Amino acid sequence: MELSRLTRLIKLDLSSEYFIRIEHPDLFALLRNLSGLTELYLDGVDISVNAYEWGQAISSALPNLRVLSLRGCSLSGPIDSSLQNLQFLSEINLDSNILSAPVPDFLANFSNLKVLILSSCFLYGTFPDIIFERVQTLETLDMSYNSQLTGRLPDFQKNQSLRNLALSSTNFSGYLPESVGNLMELRRLEIDECHFSGPIPNALANLSQLVYLDLSENNFIGPIPSFQGLKKLTHIDLSRNALTGVVLSTQFESLLDLYHIDLSQNSFKGSIPSSLFFLPSLQKILLSDNKFSGQITGFSNESLSPLGTLDLSRNKLEGPIPSYFFHFLRLSTLSLSFNNFSGDIDLEILQRLQNLSTLELSHNSLTVNASVSNSSSSSFPNSKH
Repeated sequence: MELSRLTRLIKLDLSSEYFIRIEHPDLFALLRNLSGLTELYLDGVDISVNAYEWGQAISSALPNLRVLSLRGCSLSGPIDSSLQNLQFLSEINLDSNILSAPVPDFLANFSNLKVLILSSCFLYGTFPDIIFERVQTLETLDMSYNSQLTGRLPDFQKNQSLRNLALSSTNFSGYLPESVGNLMELRRLEIDECHFSGPIPNALANLSQLVYLDLSENNFIGPIPSFQGLKKLTHIDLSRNALTGVVLSTQFESLLDLYHIDLSQNSFKGSIPSSLFFLPSLQKILLSDNKFSGQITGFSNESLSPLGTLDLSRNKLEGPIPSYFFHFLRLSTLSLSFNNFSGDIDLEILQRLQNLSTLELSHNSLTVNASVSNSSSSSFPNSKH
């Protein structure tokens, strides 16, 4: 039976996790008589047609369409202007196609648009500011992995609906505006591998719904704001910037759901707050390549910490390695190299870490406790284990 005979269809999903090719695709024939269709999913189906053909076929046949999802369909661009006739569209997902074109201004005309995903589409030019200004219904905007796409973030207004903003690996630049604090519904902010600069605004602390924050590989400077009120945060990545200042226990101590924190390759200084190691959900701590100094304090904790990765390498830390590090029984990676740690390493205690696959202690001044070895105590300031 031809699909065009199923005239009462309101949803059509032919998506596949495997790559499917339709030989000599005829979208006009496929979609004719399906004017009642409101949702169309062809993800992973290679329909290999140019912009004019797929745009005209969809816009002429499906006037009531609300969801258009054509991820990885080998479509070419630019996006045909005929799509703006579909005024009911609330979701457009063209991820992983070869559009090779600028982002069209007419996308700002969709007054009901909630989701716009054009990631990995070889887009170039400047992202139209008018989309931020006019599409007040927008909840998800994903332009990530378009390395030639430039743009700047606008002055965000209050009561905007944006929940997910992803611009990773694009050429966006400028400041992260203080008005980002107006995005009270924001859950995910992913602007890594861009060219943003200036300080991280304190207004970020207003985003009480934020779960995922990635500002890595930019040119942010200055201290980090307090994350104390962002109690839903699970992921923080501020690595590979030019951030400075001290890290205080009060900035993170309320983040009971945090499982990943990466502050590596910055210029943070001062001591590392020991409370960071005892956050109940934290699985990965990456603080390498900074200027942290002094001893790490705190008391032994026998609780079942979920910590699996701890990297404090390439700092200026000194004194003994805290004994409670060896109570993190789920550790698979412990990297403390290129510091000034001193004192004894008890091999018997190390043996408690049954999950340990990477241990880096080189370039310190540590000695092995020989009570459990057949050899005499030996210094290994330049050893790597």
